Amino acid sequence: MTAQPLAVIDIGSNSGRIIVVRLTTGGHLEILSDARTSLRLMRDIEADGRLSAAAEQRTLEALQDFMAVAGGAGARRTVALATSAVREAENGAAFVQRLRHSTGLDIRIISGDEEARLAFIGAVNGLPVEHGVLVDVGGGSLEVLRFRSRRPVTTWSLPLGALRLSDMFLRSDPPRQSEVAALQEHVTRALHAAGIAHIGSDEYVVGTGGTIRNLAKMHRSTIEYPIPRLHGYMLGRKGLRELVGRIATRRLSRRAMLPGLSSDRADSIAGGALVVQTVLDVLGAPELVVSGQGLREGVIYEQFAGALQSTAAVRRASINAIAARFTSWDAERARRRARMARALWEVMLPDADPEVCEALEHAATMLDVGRSVDYYRRWDHAAEIVVSADLHGFTHRSIALIAALIVRAGKGRAGLDPYSALCSASDRRVLNRAAVLLALADEVERRMPRGTPVAVEREDARKNVVLTLPVPHEWMPADLQSRFARVFGRELSLEPHNGDRQVRAGVGV
Repeated sequence: MTAQPLAVIDIGSNSGRIIVVRLTTGGHLEILSDARTSLRLMRDIEADGRLSAAAEQRTLEALQDFMAVAGGAGARRTVALATSAVREAENGAAFVQRLRHSTGLDIRIISGDEEARLAFIGAVNGLPVEHGVLVDVGGGSLEVLRFRSRRPVTTWSLPLGALRLSDMFLRSDPPRQSEVAALQEHVTRALHAAGIAHIGSDEYVVGTGGTIRNLAKMHRSTIEYPIPRLHGYMLGRKGLRELVGRIATRRLSRRAMLPGLSSDRADSIAGGALVVQTVLDVLGAPELVVSGQGLREGVIYEQFAGALQSTAAVRRASINAIAARFTSWDAERARRRARMARALWEVMLPDADPEVCEALEHAATMLDVGRSVDYYRRWDHAAEIVVSADLHGFTHRSIALIAALIVRAGKGRAGLDPYSALCSASDRRVLNRAAVLLALADEVERRMPRGTPVAVEREDARKNVVLTLPVPHEWMPADLQSRFARVFGRELSLEPHNGDRQVRAGVGV
């Protein structure tokens, strides 16, 4: 059963945001609506420690709009949280009380530790990461959380937000090198004093929050890249350093024109980028994994799902939730095709890369979604949907493998060029072979009577491979036969399965 729509409002130090979502039966989060506005509450705090009447009016207007968005999306309930700026303000409690009275919302001020924990739940749930450090750069504060086996271990909340430090240190336009160095030294001292140490060899750094997502968007705009979404994007330390150089050496008017930069972050992105760079240096991390989710999604997961799911469970739920949106998708047919693809893999490529094997099963599951757009171009459309959809639990490389397999299965000789940023030339051989198996699995599944067990038998002759498959008649597609010979170097013969025949070699599913 799908959960009723829930709205979550985040009254942040730099921005106010709302998302309206519902959670599917398998735990996949589906976004129904969202909105964002600039609040700049941290600037009020830095001035005199109190939130002003003007800040309260800005926040009230934002909340009224957010409530309209929630109602328009059919939200049954709205949760509102206030973070760093409000919890630090001398009049934060009174500020929130007046907003509650004006809007009727039950607004809650959360602690830094709770902010870190919710950001962790939201950010890590949809990523294939087991151990590491969560980094959430907000406008006023930096939240850091170390986790093992997808469970929190230690949390830190430090006054190192992007807007706060930009205002404190970067007074010149563009910032002087001495200002940049002072900011980085300040962050380094604070991290060391908190006891934040290097990551281990099995740990990743996961980054969330508007600053980090905006940096990833800016970096992605500089390269050819096949995946349009930011969730799962890998931002390397070298690429970040080059990006920081472009940001911090430009005047504000020129910085605002950098590709990918949100206009209302132009005055805080330099400070935020320097914080992220310094955190990676202190952690000794070569890169960070960007999460498109965070605190707001963490509230949803905590409300409905409890503990974080395993990454395998997240992947399965995500694939099924996306596919189920398309009327052409039949769950039973998808399962049979995936089982057939796996059975063919086990008899033809048992020792090949298991990452490609999993991609093959997911490709077989997703294939029919393309028929909802155009049957005769279903392979292309299915691949486009895979790279564009909000699939969770996958690396971008895994998504590229799935899409490449689908396109190659349909076209035979389709190149890897669109996915070359994530699939190397060394992947070509196994992808070519797996794509032929996917095409064969699709052809077999279309001819299998419903209820027929999925089974594959293999016999090797001197120059050919004989596969016995669960089809009711003699059958051999010439194009697949030639493709098989090209990539496997053997001739292919197919025989219909005889239920009374003894299985000599193969896999039954």
